[in-house]
Amino acid sequence: MINYIWFVMIFLGILVGLLTGNGEGISKAVINSADSTVSLIIGLVGLMCFWCGVMKVAEKSGFTNKLAKLLRPILKLIFKEAAKDEKALGAIVMNITANMMGLGNAATPFGIKAMQEMDRLNKNKGTASNDMTLFLVLNSACIQLVPSTVISIRAAYNSNNPGMIILPAVIASTFAAVTGVLLCKLLQRYF
Repeated sequence: MINYIWFVMIFLGILVGLLTGNGEGISKAVINSADSTVSLIIGLVGLMCFWCGVMKVAEKSGFTNKLAKLLRPILKLIFKEAAKDEKALGAIVMNITANMMGLGNAATPFGIKAMQEMDRLNKNKGTASNDMTLFLVLNSACIQLVPSTVISIRAAYNSNNPGMIILPAVIASTFAAVTGVLLCKLLQRYF
């Protein structure tokens, strides 16, 4: 459905631009946006490699394992069925830990594994369980200790202090995660 919405918006934008005599402006905008996109991506590649390296050091030093141990008791409280299964809880812990460290790409396989493990435990196949829904919300609104993508984008655009976003990101993502968990727990009582 979203593909149709994007197509209609782009098509109508081009059509209105052509009908109003702004065809040249449309061409320039397309070329300039393509050029700036390629420049941004090339700039981000190096920065993302740096952050992936930092996160790899955190992983090798045992920091992510310590964070996972810290999270395990908290997650056992909020996940009812998954907390009883070590495979499911382990995948959940690793996904959330990777997300907290800003490793979205590394978190994806753990997220898929966590959903598979929770589906294995699910009594109603084909319907998301409460734990699966809670995990999806928590995964989407995960607390970000190191928002590496945002820092990289800010650095690519020559921000004076790209790391300034860390504290606001921690506060906002914590608020979002806590709100999401509370709403899930509240709605589980009624649905």
